[in-house]
Amino acid sequence: MTIEQVPNVVIPVIDVSGYIAGEPSRTYQIAEELHAACRAPGFFQIVGHDVPAELRTRLFTKIAQFYALPIDKKLTLRHDLSANGARGYEAVGVQMLENGFEDQKEGFMTGPELPPGRFLQGPNLWPDEDDCPGFRSTMEEYFAAMRSLSVKMFCLLALSLRLEEHYFDAFAGSRDSISSCRTHRYPRVSVEKAKRSRGVGAHTDFGAMTLLLQDDIGGLEVFHRPTSTWNAVPYVEDAYVVNIGDMMEQWTNGRYTSTLHRVISPVSSKDRYSVAFFNEGLLDQVIECIPTCIEPGETPLHQPVTVEAHLRKRYADSYEAREKEGTDQ
Repeated sequence: MTIEQVPNVVIPVIDVSGYIAGEPSRTYQIAEELHAACRAPGFFQIVGHDVPAELRTRLFTKIAQFYALPIDKKLTLRHDLSANGARGYEAVGVQMLENGFEDQKEGFMTGPELPPGRFLQGPNLWPDEDDCPGFRSTMEEYFAAMRSLSVKMFCLLALSLRLEEHYFDAFAGSRDSISSCRTHRYPRVSVEKAKRSRGVGAHTDFGAMTLLLQDDIGGLEVFHRPTSTWNAVPYVEDAYVVNIGDMMEQWTNGRYTSTLHRVISPVSSKDRYSVAFFNEGLLDQVIECIPTCIEPGETPLHQPVTVEAHLRKRYADSYEAREKEGTDQ
């Protein structure tokens, strides 16, 4: 099934239930569909996954309750108070990913519950149970479900690249694999304000693969390079939006595409909510051209780099860009 936006722009919707059920013939077809989608446009949606609908519904309820807390309670969980700066609450306007447009979103970030350690590792910050009953337990349950789904998607990714099914297992499923879950609330805005802001500015994702749960408000758009147009990623019931990140584009020698995308601030009667799951893998993993992604005599497009070096550079570049924007105003 596909959903066409404008001529030449197709957002595939792939049913992965055959792989979840262990059906070899269907798995081959899914891998072929995944291969085509990852080459272009680098964005697709999956249905037939195994994350329960009840959990997804409960999650949206709990995150709405969290964002409804008084701002002073949320600010006690600011991400800059976390051990690694990558956990906790982010207020509206903290980021600006696209020059000239303020990001109009609140965020809350969690990851594996680990003691302070290496880059992006550390404990989470949580609201008091009395302030937001069931928030932590729901987030932890959802994180576990998404980590499991992410590993399955990396298995399909491996098959799509003509690799052994479990090629990425250690990368994606180890105790120390860098993964994070980010919930976002996009406040509704007026038509006038929407002209001056973005829910999230135009960017590509740093890591390997992102799985996004979005509500039915809409606003996610992807950039189609051949036609230089922005195109909506429509809401599909029970679906996850999946996109390839910069790390996977480099790993596949440019075979798979990390696509520019953004979120338009909702001109709506309701706020928009979404939950993104990022699996960036093991910090010591060397990202170098996968053997099936290069022809004899061809030279890799990129030099080998570790996951940690890649992520540190991208985070630093992003931070410096925001700092420069702040000083230029």
